[in-house]
Order: sequence, then structure tokens, then C-alpha cells
Amino acid sequence: MEHPRRPTCPQCARPLRTCLCRWVTPVDNMVDVLILQHPLEVGQAKGSAVLLQRSLQHQHLSTGEQFDAAALDSLLHAGGRTSVLLYPDEPGTAQPVDKSPVPAEAGRLRLVVLDGTWRKSRKLLHLNPALQRLPRLALAAPPPSQYTIRKAHRPDQLSTLEATCLALAQLEQAPARYTPLLTAFSGFVGHLAATARSGTSSAEAGECGDEV
Repeated sequence: MEHPRRPTCPQCARPLRTCLCRWVTPVDNMVDVLILQHPLEVGQAKGSAVLLQRSLQHQHLSTGEQFDAAALDSLLHAGGRTSVLLYPDEPGTAQPVDKSPVPAEAGRLRLVVLDGTWRKSRKLLHLNPALQRLPRLALAAPPPSQYTIRKAHRPDQLSTLEATCLALAQLEQAPARYTPLLTAFSGFVGHLAATARSGTSSAEAGECGDEV
């Protein structure tokens, strides 16, 4: 006997109890954003990339683990922008990008974000040499994460949405521009936590690995 499917939102395709549409907060970002999402993040109810994608006006999301080299190169260099990777600096890797470019430069930048668990993001980096060659942006003194619905493996781990908003604010020198989206995200996290407390099954809520 087939079980009836849970009602889903026609806009975000999530179960109605975990619908994120009310928290979508349009932001006209100057720095373009390319989100490279690991396949295991697709459909994660606690994942933040969908809310980020629907809120940013200038973004592109592509899902995969090992991308076609030519296709990835096209994404990285589309529109003549300079791509920088949001990723901690590591010895022997690409040089870090200037953490505070003037706003006039922001319109020529593309921020590349890896959406997945820490282990999966490292694998994305390992399997795609073009990403390893990008200049990197490390967040300057990020605040503690508000992403309390999942357990972080390191104290400096943030959700994809939080890390991207902080990086954009840093690059564009416009922290107030992303405050409404971060506030909305806190509301989304609170809603998921309340839903879980009210008895939502783990199968509906999902297990999150969304971290940067």
C-alpha cells in the first residue's frame, strides 16, 4: 500500500512544514555568486543554499561533484568577471585575495561558494583543479554561527548562507545590505527547530551537512 505524499510547496518544492518561501529576502548583490553544490545537499530540508539562491539577485547554482573542465571554466569566467573562492587559506595553495577591495571593484568579482559538508567541500576542491587555482577569500573574524539546527565539527563553521552573506558584505564593504537576509535566515532556523520540537519526523526534517 502506497503512503500518501506529504503536501509540498509549489514554489520551493519542500514539505509545507519546512517551506522557506516566507523567508526569501531579495538582495541586489554587487558581487556575482556561483554556488557549486554537492549532490548530497540537494533536497536537504535544513540546507541554506536554496534560500540563498532565491534571495540573491545575481547568482547561479550548479550541482555536481566533478565538473566538466570546460563547463566549469565557462562558469568561472562568465561575463569577464574575476572569480575568488570562499575557502580558508592553506599552505602551498593559491594566494589569498585582498580582503577589502573598493566597492568599484565588486562589480567585476564573482564569489565561488562550495555547498556541502566540510568533507564534501574538500572533495569538490580536490576533484576540480580549476578551483584550486583560484585566489581565495577567508572571512575576517566571523561571528558565531546562528545555524543551531546542526552540529558543527569546528567552531568557525558557518552555513553556506551565513558565510556567503558575510563574504559579500566584506567584498562590497556593505554589511547592512545583508543584515535583512541574515535576520530572515535566523527566523528560518528557528522555524525548523520549532517544527522538530513539535514532532516532525527526522525523515521530513532531513539531516544537514550544509557548512562552510
